[in-house]
Amino acid sequence: MSTRGVVFVHSSPTAVCPHVEWTLSGVLGTRVSLEWSAQPVASGQMRAECTWSGPAGSGGALAGALRAWSMLRFEVTEEPSPGVDGERFMHVPGLGMWHGRTSANGDVVLPEDQLRTVMAEHGGAGLSRRLDQLLGTAWDDELESFRFAGDGAAVTLLTHRVG
Repeated sequence: MSTRGVVFVHSSPTAVCPHVEWTLSGVLGTRVSLEWSAQPVASGQMRAECTWSGPAGSGGALAGALRAWSMLRFEVTEEPSPGVDGERFMHVPGLGMWHGRTSANGDVVLPEDQLRTVMAEHGGAGLSRRLDQLLGTAWDDELESFRFAGDGAAVTLLTHRVG
């Protein structure tokens, strides 16, 4: 099953940029060359983004591989495909990795069993805090200024074909 998604590298030290490209290339099985631009929110940092296509689960593989570079701020999305939920991964230094399922329009989807467990374990004020964790609120808050700083930046289109 094939799907597609986007990798947003919101901030990377200049010296790590080639390693990011090699990492993406290794996962996608094709040479990746990104157009890097300065990240105005973080002096000395670079940003890039690219679209990708590949087998379902590639988003998780990309995020897992990029996670090795703990100083990166990044997001990886994977669109839903027949029988497979969409996914969103976010990584922020100090917070680590966040992962959630997404609907067709990109909203984070919380499964019923997860919500019922949280409500049973964390009633009251704890409920709000735990739901914020499940929704990735801290990650979204941290990445928001980096997202806007990328307006007008170049996007690299990648195609990965299997078989």
